[in-house]
Amino acid sequence: MIYPSIDKLLNIVDSKYKLVHIVSKRSKQMHEYDHYQMKECDYVNKRELGRALEEVEKGLVKVKNN
Repeated sequence: MIYPSIDKLLNIVDSKYKLVHIVSKRSKQMHEYDHYQMKECDYVNKRELGRALEEVEKGLVKVKNN
């Protein structure tokens, strides 16, 4: 099961497509630069994609609504 749930994330981001774009971009940054915004022990997920979802949920990744 994916944590956090898609329902919680869609309250933050208004579109599934925008969410996919934001999370994929952030996970690539994590992989490339090895930079995380939380301590590694604070993440529930082990992979960058799940960790990027967690950062969106906690408000660490700012989402611009155009």
